[in-house]
Amino acid sequence: MTTKQPAPRVALALGSGGARGYAHIGAVQELCSRGMEIVAVSGASMGALIGGLVAAGTLDDYTAWVSGLRRSDVLRLMDPTWSGPGAITAERVLGAMNELIGDLAIEDLPISYTAVATDLAARREVWFQQGPLYAAIRASIAIPGFITPVLINGRLLVDGGLLNPVPIEPLAGTPADLTIAVSLAGPRASKEPESPSRESTEPQRLDVWRDRLRRTVASVTGGDDDVEVIEHVEKDERRRRSRRSKAREAEEATQAAFQELPAGLRLSDVTALSFDAMQGLISRYRMAGLPPDLLVTVPVSAARTLDFHRATELIEVGRELTAQALDDAGY
Repeated sequence: MTTKQPAPRVALALGSGGARGYAHIGAVQELCSRGMEIVAVSGASMGALIGGLVAAGTLDDYTAWVSGLRRSDVLRLMDPTWSGPGAITAERVLGAMNELIGDLAIEDLPISYTAVATDLAARREVWFQQGPLYAAIRASIAIPGFITPVLINGRLLVDGGLLNPVPIEPLAGTPADLTIAVSLAGPRASKEPESPSRESTEPQRLDVWRDRLRRTVASVTGGDDDVEVIEHVEKDERRRRSRRSKAREAEEATQAAFQELPAGLRLSDVTALSFDAMQGLISRYRMAGLPPDLLVTVPVSAARTLDFHRATELIEVGRELTAQALDDAGY
């Protein structure tokens, strides 16, 4: 008679990535459905928020709330500052979250918890492992340029993902059988090589850069090709090239290498795409030095950073990817 092995105890690192962080909920649901016990959790940004709710035991209530949010609801929750070091204060969103966690202290949580933030002045990580849970989460989710930073004990704090997108290090020494990391900066399904690209500023044939334009537009629109936008850019480029004469070449020389930017491209899109590119590279380097036992990767193309109205869809993405990773590893 064979003895059934107990389900492994899990130390869980949850990465930053805005709305893609809803996938963390699906990952947690899949682990729990397999009887795995989460004994420690660390997180940066959205990972700190979801991890805090896991440790507080209120993730189900939060899931029920966000699953009903529509785009209009998300817009109403935004509280713009109009001036200052961020676009929004996030107080309305955090007010709703605070109803779930109250005045809980990190050291009183039943699960070991670490929220990672970034001290801008000192240029170093800050690990919150004691004190009010709400304050730790608020510091960790302060996306630079979008959510205003906070000042705690003289430290100017922003998003922990700036320096440590998937914080595995706080889990070192945890009495767990398995360390699982969930990264929200996974590669796209179809992508260019990650090595440096040698490029010329000379205008290329339209058919040469059409596929590249398609990927660029997909990044802005959330992963779907926007044929209308692509056709508009191509038509504009053909028109510009056809009317160029030798007499005007010198006048247009400074603009000849540029095409019209994709319609709908916003400052928040540029900021989010820049942050995604940086975090993807940092994650790979850091995990090369301290790899988890199991890595779940959510592609950046799954959602844009601010797609907070897509909770149900992204939760399922996280669950499916976690199930696949566990099955492939034999768990």
